Amino acid sequence: MKKNHFDYCLLIVVVFLIIIGIIFLTSVSGVFSQEKFGNATYYLFHQIVYGLIPGLILGFLVFKINLKTIKKFSFFILLSSLFLMVLVFLPSIGMVSGGAQRWLKLGNISFQPSEILKISFIIYLAAWLSNPIRDKSFLKNKMFESKNLFFKFKKEFFDLLPFLLILIIIGFLLFFQSHTSTTGIILIIAVTMYFLSNSSLWHSLFLVFVGILGLLIFLIESPYRIKRIQVLLGLIKDYMGLGYQIKQISIAIGSGGLYGVGLGMSNQKFGFIPQTISDSIFAIIAEETGFIGGLILISLFVIFFWRGFKIFKSSQDKFFKLLAIGITFWISFQAFINIGAMIGVLPLTGVALPFISYGGSHIIAELIGVGILLNISKQK
Repeated sequence: MKKNHFDYCLLIVVVFLIIIGIIFLTSVSGVFSQEKFGNATYYLFHQIVYGLIPGLILGFLVFKINLKTIKKFSFFILLSSLFLMVLVFLPSIGMVSGGAQRWLKLGNISFQPSEILKISFIIYLAAWLSNPIRDKSFLKNKMFESKNLFFKFKKEFFDLLPFLLILIIIGFLLFFQSHTSTTGIILIIAVTMYFLSNSSLWHSLFLVFVGILGLLIFLIESPYRIKRIQVLLGLIKDYMGLGYQIKQISIAIGSGGLYGVGLGMSNQKFGFIPQTISDSIFAIIAEETGFIGGLILISLFVIFFWRGFKIFKSSQDKFFKLLAIGITFWISFQAFINIGAMIGVLPLTGVALPFISYGGSHIIAELIGVGILLNISKQK
């Protein structure tokens, strides 16, 4: 492979998203930082020191590394992430927040292993699907024309079984962390990468079935998730309960109008909307910058998807192609889920807005993903 210039457009888009995140985190977090810690810049400092800087360092390292090395150790990377997911349940280092046990706390540092799991899962799945032994399609094998249809079908199932077991383990760990959104994201990424890898059609269909079944189990286990959907559809009018957050979000976005109320002039950020620095930060952006500002932000994520998809299309190596589309779809889909929940077309899920929401774990994982994308883009 020949070296080529990396995708400057993708890098510029990510830089703009990070700058927007810093600007609005400064705008939103100052009051809460002052009240809780007596320091108006606590959250901003924490985001930069424990999220942005480590993310940039790790992103640069994966940008410079030989990606074939990552492929070689993909299974061990995934195992390490699963090990961290298990450590969450240990009382000594596991931390409960918001009624869910999803964090590890080491001294003053806390992080969410499920965010690292996303990128490690994509790396593992890209390596597994690009294995030459599996590089064959359902139609190329002519299974429908074979007299040994059942035998080949059984063989294909056992080829899928190791990955299916890992997917069940991931779902099991996320189930006990009450992490429906991450489960859904991982399942959709798996189906997308399977579909685009020229694997057996029934594999993708089977994964869709498993995913729907798994999400139904999550919904049945936690009735409040069903109520969130009912609130979204207008079947329940719970404006002071589950419907409170979406009501306040609607007020914030609506009051922004076309041009917004002005940078730093939001009223809803003063305790009216829960999770303003994380899940609901788009509502504050829309309130302060209006429809124009919200449209610009959405456009940046659309450009991000376009450049990532272009890297996927231009790459000749199957591992690189699958890695590129997995990372692109993961980050773009998370942005779609977050913004969709803010404008009332999807239920609230607690998914962070990539590069912008407060939280070191997700921004570290996302910057690692960007580093890998830029690395792939310079390979021809």
